[in-house]
Amino acid sequence: MQFIHTSHVVALKSGKAALLGAMLSCLAAGALAQSGSAPQQASMQPTQLVRPASAVRVENVDFKRGTDGSGKLTVRFSGEGATPDLRNADGNVIIDLGNASVPANLQQQLNVKDFATPVSIVDTQPNRLVLNTTTAFESMAYQHGREYVVEVVPRTTDRAVGSVASAIAGARTAAAARTQAYRGRPVNYNFQDVPVRTVLQLLAEDTGLNIVASDTVQGSITIRLNNVPWDQALDVILRAKGLDKRRDGNVIWIAPAAEIAKTEQDKEDARIALENRQDLQTEFVRVNYHSAVDIYKAITEAKGVGGQSQQGGGSNGQNQDSGFLSPRGRLVADGRTNTLMISDIPKRVAEMKRLINEIDRPVDQVVIEGRIVIATESFARDLGARFGVGRRGGGNNQWGIGGGDGGARAVIGNPAANTYNFNLPAASTSTAAALGYTLLGANFSLDIELSAMQTEGRGEVLSNPRILTTNQRESVIQQGKQIGYVTVTAGAGGIAMPTVAFKDVFLELRVTPTITNDDRVFLNVKVNKDELDSWLNTSIGQVPIIAKRAIDTAALVENGQTVVIGGVYEFTDQDSISKVPFLADIPVIGNLFKQKSRNKSKAELLIFLTPRILHVKQNMH
Repeated sequence: MQFIHTSHVVALKSGKAALLGAMLSCLAAGALAQSGSAPQQASMQPTQLVRPASAVRVENVDFKRGTDGSGKLTVRFSGEGATPDLRNADGNVIIDLGNASVPANLQQQLNVKDFATPVSIVDTQPNRLVLNTTTAFESMAYQHGREYVVEVVPRTTDRAVGSVASAIAGARTAAAARTQAYRGRPVNYNFQDVPVRTVLQLLAEDTGLNIVASDTVQGSITIRLNNVPWDQALDVILRAKGLDKRRDGNVIWIAPAAEIAKTEQDKEDARIALENRQDLQTEFVRVNYHSAVDIYKAITEAKGVGGQSQQGGGSNGQNQDSGFLSPRGRLVADGRTNTLMISDIPKRVAEMKRLINEIDRPVDQVVIEGRIVIATESFARDLGARFGVGRRGGGNNQWGIGGGDGGARAVIGNPAANTYNFNLPAASTSTAAALGYTLLGANFSLDIELSAMQTEGRGEVLSNPRILTTNQRESVIQQGKQIGYVTVTAGAGGIAMPTVAFKDVFLELRVTPTITNDDRVFLNVKVNKDELDSWLNTSIGQVPIIAKRAIDTAALVENGQTVVIGGVYEFTDQDSISKVPFLADIPVIGNLFKQKSRNKSKAELLIFLTPRILHVKQNMH
């Protein structure tokens, strides 16, 4: 048996001091038995232990980053008996290796800044390791067998000010601290070949817990823990000796893992045996909002029935693994009365009824109101002129200005006929405003007319479809007409046969609502708004041209909230001019030889949806 020297001074309470004295006495007695030199051993002070004489080498030094942003250094020794010691000095972590040495090939500096931990450099020296740090930290260490592990954790209470990067680092450190699994008070232990039961007793004294160790907990342990949370220290000790624990309030039972597993298995077997001796209970459950056959299928497909079951008309089902029902349990579904029959022990019957109540829930409904608005606005302006001049000379000689066939003849010979040689009036002269001037002589005629027209129009088409549907079920509403047209198909003998085909022109709202747990509605929406635009003339007749407007989208909407799910805006601006070459380019007078028109139009399509949830109250079984 070997003894180690520790530089730590631990103040113990009276109970812990007595325990430490008993432990040291046990260690001294073991040393006497091995060495056979009682006088020499008796002279040893009970508070000081001797370092082992054998030398230990460092075999490997490994550094990695923990999940919580900590730096984890693992030092592996060539054998047991190493006595490393950890201390913090000048913001660095120093590990004195004691009786261990570092080979020349491992004496180097490792730059670990890229690991994003408080440690920046690992300096391996002949008799110690130095961890250079860059931020505030907390350190802890534990030793098990030939491995010595040092963890350097970012300190969560420090917050740098004035730097965005520092603020982000502080937030990450706080988040990492919240995810740490161990919350116990740090402890320091240094044991060399000490009975496990003694270590557990010392841990119970130090933490105030009630620890019950099984009689099968035996053996000794060599472990070194420095600034390690007590709950993590307990787990390290248990793993080292193949032990496990179960906690009940403030009492922890510790035993070998196999013994705990066997105890729990025996307890489960006893429970099953007790259930197998219980009398069966039969109950009938009336399904209100669902299908009893569908519930039966869902449970059997999930392998939730313990034994053979029957469905509806009495057909036998297949044996299922034990789950919702015990191995003796039976489940029968009657589709005619929509009833389930449960036969099992009372505990399983109650559990099955709770399950059916969860499944047999009324489905909430949703009223979806849609508004489809098509707003149009148009503006048109036309300016034009008509002009004619003619003269009759001596005899049958005549002439005219402005072109046109027989302008002067019409004026002189037949005043009621059209007298204009140049004819470019405003569009729709029947409704356009006009200002005219006519000069007539015996053999001379002059007609001038200026015309102008301006029209404005506004229109709005409103469609207001409404639909009621249940949660997560698609529903469709349509309104419109079918337009027929003639097509040609090949008949018997290759003779072309005219037939009538129909084209759907519908307003269609297709929606699938999903009610969320926070009383909002997720909508999958498809809206189609078709209109007859015009007709296309073909050799076999007219074919309709359909103007289509459609939207396919999804949206999350508050209950009762109106949302615009889509819109289309169309704008047209057109200017045109018709004129007589050369004459229309003459200043002022040229306006008599041209026609100007301007057309503007705009159309806007908007689709509004408003969902409203209708909750349905459930009747319990």
